[in-house]
Amino acid sequence: MLDLVFLAFIFYVLLLGLRRPFLWVLLYVYIDIIAPQRIGYALITDLSVSFIAFAAAFGGWLLLDNKHGLRFTLRQGLILALLVYCWWTTGNADFPEQAATKWEWVWKALLFALFLPFTITTRARLEALALVLVLSVATIVIGTGMKTVLGGGGYENLKFFVNDNSGIYESSTLATVAIALTPMIAWFTRYGTIFKPSWAVTTFAALLIFACLTVPIGTEARTGLVCIAVLGVLLLRYVKRRVLFVAAGAALGLAALPFLPQSYYERMSTIAQPGGDESASTRVAVWTWTLDYVADNPFGGGFDAYRGNRFTYEMPVRQEDGSTTAIEYREITDEGRAYHSAIFEVLGEQGYPGLAIWLLLQALGVWQMERVRRRWKDRRDETEAWIAPMAACLQLASLVYITGALFQGIAYQPVMLMIIGLQIGLDNYCKRVESARLDLARSERRLPPDERDAGASEPVPGGAAPAMP
Repeated sequence: MLDLVFLAFIFYVLLLGLRRPFLWVLLYVYIDIIAPQRIGYALITDLSVSFIAFAAAFGGWLLLDNKHGLRFTLRQGLILALLVYCWWTTGNADFPEQAATKWEWVWKALLFALFLPFTITTRARLEALALVLVLSVATIVIGTGMKTVLGGGGYENLKFFVNDNSGIYESSTLATVAIALTPMIAWFTRYGTIFKPSWAVTTFAALLIFACLTVPIGTEARTGLVCIAVLGVLLLRYVKRRVLFVAAGAALGLAALPFLPQSYYERMSTIAQPGGDESASTRVAVWTWTLDYVADNPFGGGFDAYRGNRFTYEMPVRQEDGSTTAIEYREITDEGRAYHSAIFEVLGEQGYPGLAIWLLLQALGVWQMERVRRRWKDRRDETEAWIAPMAACLQLASLVYITGALFQGIAYQPVMLMIIGLQIGLDNYCKRVESARLDLARSERRLPPDERDAGASEPVPGGAAPAMP
């Protein structure tokens, strides 16, 4: 029955896309995040719904969409360079079979991020993409929040839609993505046009943000707690009453303490003492191994090159006997351990060239959104006032993601690559609006004075929020 529901919905959107091809882009975003083919039981598991949606999205844009004002940006060039470089390292990988398995989804994530800015050419499309991103993640987050509140959490115990600890369904990844999207959720309470601001939208957004904040608690993901702290510090730049904001955050944290399980305290305590935790100690050892590996292999070893690691390290183990506490150092030998960091993931797999491209792609996104925010922050007209806040939300999403990526191998996380596509699309939209305004000003200078005054009251092309074609 569940399979039929998913298939009926997908088929319905495919039909709607015959009139509005951009809906196929949104359908792929939904399928790529939720992965209904992994949730179903029978029929849908045998269909390549992701490939069907991707082919429809690309074909619809290629055959039916307007290509006016098409731009190919520097960041899209970086995505293309990273895609080609990953293809080359996959062909020369240390572990060809495992590398090919990862390549099967990485190339689609990179190619879609490269393609996405071509399709989001209006405010309506920008907002629709952001909304589908938020609601798709919310589908997972809401269930996670409910289970957490009802006491069904715990490290590696909180179950999502699928019994598979990979992709966005991996606990730390979900925590990072959920916290990264919270500013965008708040954006819809003031500037949304698809669901216009109202008490219902605000209530839903507030509850969804609360659910996002419970994800690190329910999953006991240490990275999620770090992301919350970083986001709180970054938000100080935008709040007017900073002292009140800090006090409210501290009060909320203190109020939540009595409701947190003991296992959560024990898990979070390892942040301050990583040497006493095997997971944290292993990460440091893997990072050291990776630096030694790229010293001999500067171009990387292809996807899953970590499978070749082997190392020995000493970890302190606390032993308590009554009132006496003793620390014993045990020698641990490990091998084939994952990178647990996007930085070292890219470094080990794509070498120094790949890491340089990846870091430049992320840094340019933060700088690009800062430039848009500063340029448009003083606009008061409704058709332009939304731009700077959206740029700020996308910038915060990148910074929170980069923070989480320091401790997870999520360099190619599809949701965050879509955020990159959204950033590029917003920047292109702003340039089109400014270009149209400049062209209008130039044409007015050529008109006689009486015609120039008559045309001054007309709206600037691109400033309105047109219907989504």
